[in-house]
Amino acid sequence: MDPAARSLADAEQTPYWLDDPARPAARAALTGEEDCDLLVVGGGYTGLWTALLAKERDPGRDVVLVEGARVGWAASGRNGGFCAASLTHGTMNGLARWPGEFAALHSLGMRNLDAIEEAVARYRIDCDFERTGEIDVATEPWQYAELREAAAIAAANGVEAELLDRDQVRAEVDSPTFHGGLYDRRGVAMVNPARLVWGLQRAAEEAGVRIYERTPATAMVRHRAGMAVRTPYGRVLAHRVALGTNAFPSLLRRIRPYTVPVYDYALVTRPLTAEQRRAVGWRGRQGLGDSANRFHYFRLTADQRILWGGYDAVYPCGGRMGAEHDHRPQTYRTLARHFFTCFPQLEGLAFSHAWGGAIDTCTRFSAFFGTACAGRVGYAAGYTGLGVGASRFGAEVVLDLLAGADTERTRLEMVRRKPLPFPPEPLATAGIGLTQWSLARADRSQGRRNLWLRTMDRAGLGFDS
Repeated sequence: MDPAARSLADAEQTPYWLDDPARPAARAALTGEEDCDLLVVGGGYTGLWTALLAKERDPGRDVVLVEGARVGWAASGRNGGFCAASLTHGTMNGLARWPGEFAALHSLGMRNLDAIEEAVARYRIDCDFERTGEIDVATEPWQYAELREAAAIAAANGVEAELLDRDQVRAEVDSPTFHGGLYDRRGVAMVNPARLVWGLQRAAEEAGVRIYERTPATAMVRHRAGMAVRTPYGRVLAHRVALGTNAFPSLLRRIRPYTVPVYDYALVTRPLTAEQRRAVGWRGRQGLGDSANRFHYFRLTADQRILWGGYDAVYPCGGRMGAEHDHRPQTYRTLARHFFTCFPQLEGLAFSHAWGGAIDTCTRFSAFFGTACAGRVGYAAGYTGLGVGASRFGAEVVLDLLAGADTERTRLEMVRRKPLPFPPEPLATAGIGLTQWSLARADRSQGRRNLWLRTMDRAGLGFDS
């Protein structure tokens, strides 16, 4: 039997983070009619931060949150647990899109990560928060040249990042595939993402937020001076509505072309023995990601497992989401094969969990914001894989916009302007497919981008996981 396949033989096809006896009991569905000052739609990070921060700003505000399934069941409970300060999907993307305000965005992002760390401590959220940083590793010589250039650009723009050579990066985490790395020591924390979302749920409920699970919002219309949101067994009348549904189709139809769902997949190993830990090092417990276009991300869990994900970013035909996309055995097998190429010293280690889930991506790779219905509805979406940290900033922006406030956040060009929308189907499927093929080809061609990718770059369009 193929060793990669054998390593997956007993893997549970469920998210490792959600397979936890600490998961809270389900909350009841909404029945009948509710009135509130603020209705939050979506029980992931964006929704829970919005609800909690709304109560922090005004403890007397009446806040209701509805979630279509279970709090944290989607992207917020399925991700790798990388809580990044970056609001712009990295320094290079931020400088390319907002050079004039990059310094402000970098400062806001670091302050946002500080605020998450402070909230975790203040609300006593047991989510294994470790501000251990992240290393971008080069697995090809041409990638190390790009990292060297990125380190110089980061330094010139006030971003702390330490360039590591082959010996230095392998002293941190040992893999024969590593040629060097770029180490961001303070800009990324590792978390247990499900326990973070459950901790935010508890904090919000203790602050007085009423949370209803298994309550999808099916329609939204204006109602007197506010909005009415229909659910299967009732409705909510609210002065203001905050939408945090991200990859799922927005209640605002005009927002839907700005995001597409992309399915990402991950594996988690069984706990490493002491000997296996010594074989890989990893005493700093940093998060890691390689520098390819089709990249992997990997980190240690609190119980000494390795999470290994990424590489395949799968756009479902026509952009249609469904549970049938949550598992992809061919991707699990590819990921397992790549894992043992990276860590041959761990041959024979088995995987305990394998799963997938949808993230929302937009053409600028970072969140966008706005209001609708004469300022009664606010939204944030498009985090493109960095929502663990940036969702708190998104919640602050949405609350500012709903209040009509002039703040440092709302004055940002990033907040005032939207990305380019994706084209309609079938052009979206064709364009995304061509982009994915081109990115894979660039990885095989020492990073050289073909005409299609260069054209997309000039147009401000893109595709990333």
